[in-house]
Amino acid sequence: MTKTLTAQDLADTFDAFNRHDVDSVMNHFADDCVFYTVGGDEVFGAKIEGADSIAAAFSAVWAGMKDAHWDHHSHFVHGDRAVSEWTFSGTGADGMRVEAQGADLFTLRDGKIIVKQALRKSRPPFKA
Repeated sequence: MTKTLTAQDLADTFDAFNRHDVDSVMNHFADDCVFYTVGGDEVFGAKIEGADSIAAAFSAVWAGMKDAHWDHHSHFVHGDRAVSEWTFSGTGADGMRVEAQGADLFTLRDGKIIVKQALRKSRPPFKA
């Protein structure tokens, strides 16, 4: 029987993001997952491949922004696709703060995330 990822699973994942709990976040990611970041040199941002590399990238965000938080998150799943909408906020070590709306587009397989495409409004950081 094929497992299905639910909107509640995504809500739980984002709650884990807010706790900075990498193990709980990665619970819903496949080992061979791909993450396309909000920024980078390529048209798609940057591409991070594999669960271990993605976990390290998430952990680096939390290390650089101790108050990183995804607020007002909402989610829906339809077949092998899902969407999460959120407002991200966080303050870097330089005292510059980011607050912007964004969304993740997910591709799913057997109840796991295999692609996470992150999109975020291009709002300049401001002094916290």
